[in-house]
Amino acid sequence: MAKLQKSQQQQRSVFVEPVYSSAVALLIVLLACVELGDAVTVVDVYRLVQYDLGGVPLGSRLAALNHHAGSSLFSSSAGVVADLSRTVLILPVRELNLTFIREYIGQSKPLGGLLLLLPPIFSPEHTDSGGGVDDDSAKVLLKEVLVEVERLLIHANIPYPVYFGFEDEHINAMLADIKKNDASGQPATATTGGYKLVVAAPQPRKIVSPTIVNIQGWLPGLKADGDSNQLPTIAIVASYDTFGAAPALSVGSDSNGSGVVALLEIARLFSILYSNPKTRGRYNLLFLLTSGGPYNYNGTQKWLHSVDQRLRETIDYAICLNSIGSSSNELWLHVSKPPDNAYIKQMFEDFSSVSEELGLKVGLKHKKINISNSRVAWEHEQFSRVRVTAATLSELSVAPEFLESTGGLSDNRNFVNEASISRSVKLVAESLARQIYGQQGKNIEIFADDSSLSVNPSYIRSWLKFLSTTPRVAPFLAKNDPLIMALKKELADHTVEVNVQQESLDGMFTFYDSTSGKLHIYQVASVTFDLLLLLLLGSYLITLFSFLVIITRGLDDLISLFRRPTSRKVKTP
Repeated sequence: MAKLQKSQQQQRSVFVEPVYSSAVALLIVLLACVELGDAVTVVDVYRLVQYDLGGVPLGSRLAALNHHAGSSLFSSSAGVVADLSRTVLILPVRELNLTFIREYIGQSKPLGGLLLLLPPIFSPEHTDSGGGVDDDSAKVLLKEVLVEVERLLIHANIPYPVYFGFEDEHINAMLADIKKNDASGQPATATTGGYKLVVAAPQPRKIVSPTIVNIQGWLPGLKADGDSNQLPTIAIVASYDTFGAAPALSVGSDSNGSGVVALLEIARLFSILYSNPKTRGRYNLLFLLTSGGPYNYNGTQKWLHSVDQRLRETIDYAICLNSIGSSSNELWLHVSKPPDNAYIKQMFEDFSSVSEELGLKVGLKHKKINISNSRVAWEHEQFSRVRVTAATLSELSVAPEFLESTGGLSDNRNFVNEASISRSVKLVAESLARQIYGQQGKNIEIFADDSSLSVNPSYIRSWLKFLSTTPRVAPFLAKNDPLIMALKKELADHTVEVNVQQESLDGMFTFYDSTSGKLHIYQVASVTFDLLLLLLLGSYLITLFSFLVIITRGLDDLISLFRRPTSRKVKTP
């Protein structure tokens, strides 16, 4: 009995061992196949904005991506435009041919997808002034190209996915390989293999009832004993939200992060003065952070129409801060009312006097508003429409076009000068102080350097860093977004009666979600490789089957499987 059991175990081991070893071998082969289809790398990408303007679809209308990669618009063999309907075109911004791209998009030619590679200097996380660009002239040139690309993309209806990514060693190595294959006349296809780019994303959905949030802080002035009249008010205003080709990258360090930083620092400086009754001025100071700036200053308009009319009537004038962070020594005061208006004249004289002391030049630009046209070029024009005197201080000499210079791809920390913001803060603060305390025309420095009232570069730097890494496109901000809460808290630290106003964005804009994603890059084999692999696996399985049959049943049974069965003749009765 023991011998019989031992004999059965030996037979079982003879059968199991080859099966086990074969299974292990098959598993190794399968793992190797999986490894060949594994992702080379995964990178963050940022989708081109998708929105409707007055019912007209604009921006990128798709989000999902699943095509082979290519690097050229042309066929290498004939020099003609290639069929790219199933290709994701990868184009570094450094190498863009703007004329051809403009024609290609304008003619709505088919494309599987577009991936635009940005130099690292345009990343919100990148603060090294080098950024892979050799000199300042190259930086300026790249910025001009990117501004033009952004202008083209946001005003076009593009029926395929468009993403932005950043150059790095993995992307650059992949692109070099793709260019080599394209140059050899073997672009990536299902037949030849190559690289495949995949972004798994659902169909973008409309953002329902996007909101805009205004934040208001107040520093009350000091009334004289027995004075029953309301004190006059000076308003300092800055729009904090942005708009750009890629909402997830629209940090707007200059437009209008610089204006927001300046407003907060001015509020901090005057809070010190107003905390002491002896130095509290006989003006109320209103600090207003508005939303909806890129959308015709929609938040400013709604604040003006909802605020108590008695408060609005006390405003002597409003100063709107917009894009004051460039290294230029020239600023412009934009106004709608005639330059001989008493408040405009006094404001300009105060600014001019202080600017000379700071080594700056302030010019005056007068442009009438067109009441019949709802479009406004500057934030102060919304004030002018309700007969409140206002001006915009900006480094820009002319008004930007609609949805331009609103904090797009080229507007980040690497193109903003902290010292310029500090000088602009001192310019505004000194001008206001001389007006408030009746010191016009006197060479008195209230916010002197190295004093307790000096401008704080560290404060400016920290807030500029925060805003330069925080996308602020209003429709994608929640009502209690950390950004809004941070701005509210900061104003509350320096002012009193901080109020938050929430309004719906005007209905002419419709935005869609899915602003970023993960790009999976796969290196895939050609169909020829797949066929050879299939043949190899088939041969292996047939050999394995034959081997198992021989060792378990014998050679005769294996031969009988392939032997043609003998036919039986049926005898007829």
